[in-house]
Amino acid sequence: MIARYASDPAYTRGRLVGENHSAHRSAFQRDRDRIIHSTAFRRLKHKTQVFVEHEADHFRTRLTHSIEVSQVARTIAGVLNLNVELTEAIALAHDLGHTPFGHAGEDALDECMAPFGGFDHNAQAIKIVTDLERHYADFNGLNLTWDCLEGIAKHNGPIRGEIPFALAEFNSKCDLELHTYASAEAQVAAISDDIAYNSHDLDDGLRAGLFSIEDILQLPLIGDAFAEVDKKYPNLAQNRRRHEALRRVFSVLVDDVLCQSITWLDNSNASTAADIRILGRPVITFSNEVLAGLNSIRKFLYTNMYRAPSVMTVREEMTDILRSLFNRFMTNPDQLPEGWNASKDDLTRARLVADYVSGMTDRYALKLHYGS
Repeated sequence: MIARYASDPAYTRGRLVGENHSAHRSAFQRDRDRIIHSTAFRRLKHKTQVFVEHEADHFRTRLTHSIEVSQVARTIAGVLNLNVELTEAIALAHDLGHTPFGHAGEDALDECMAPFGGFDHNAQAIKIVTDLERHYADFNGLNLTWDCLEGIAKHNGPIRGEIPFALAEFNSKCDLELHTYASAEAQVAAISDDIAYNSHDLDDGLRAGLFSIEDILQLPLIGDAFAEVDKKYPNLAQNRRRHEALRRVFSVLVDDVLCQSITWLDNSNASTAADIRILGRPVITFSNEVLAGLNSIRKFLYTNMYRAPSVMTVREEMTDILRSLFNRFMTNPDQLPEGWNASKDDLTRARLVADYVSGMTDRYALKLHYGS
């Protein structure tokens, strides 16, 4: 049973290209399965989360991050009686549009694309699932349901101001109602992303030696978690101590979202999924206290991890590589692979080059740049 305000696959707004129903899978299950089987999803295994994928075997990549997000999202959606399959599909697809080299790559490509409308990874995810994946006989893209596309496009909230061109292009053909909030399932996927990356970035940062356990003990949520572990398991090996404490932080975040969201959903008087979209505020949230603690963790990670000198050195190198690749294909479009027909028009060519470069894995971009 699902809640009255959950997204029901029996009442999906459908697909851009009509298809016969499956006898064995719901519409949202098919969305999820198509995302998992896409080439863009497979490429995430060699795309940076924070550390370039070849730096060590145990750091998160975009793929492992997406899997962790989907695990959190499934749990939350299940407890809230939302549609788990739609939630999982959105969670698995939310980072499909990321460039190689993580946010460094996105910033570099956005800079290169500034004269041509910029670059946004969320909008690029829509372009991938509606056009660039080209395997099916009857359509480009994955022909996902409206509900799934809406969730990918605006899981972080309504799109206000100028709409990124990659999103605007599709929205002109299929109105995703960008001015409203997304479904509760999409909101779960978004907050699960926050929970996953803040938790695993702490773990990866400790593993990389960018900061120590002692450095984070004064942070909200974290000190209490370590104190609880130390009391229950004195003299525990450091790797186990770290794991036990961070999983408790993880649990606090999930439990807080569930508690707050149950209250907001119960008080919303929403009787359909459409009602959730027009409430004018999110219904899947943290409490103010936990959100403040999470913001303190984010600030710490920004200073001590994302802007750590060793990370910044690699970031600068990767930024230069991506700029070089973009300029190379803009200047020599004949070097693009077969099927990537470059236009003489600068705008069309730039957007084509951005599609190609943004789809690269870290290792492929490095191979092209260094010629090995």
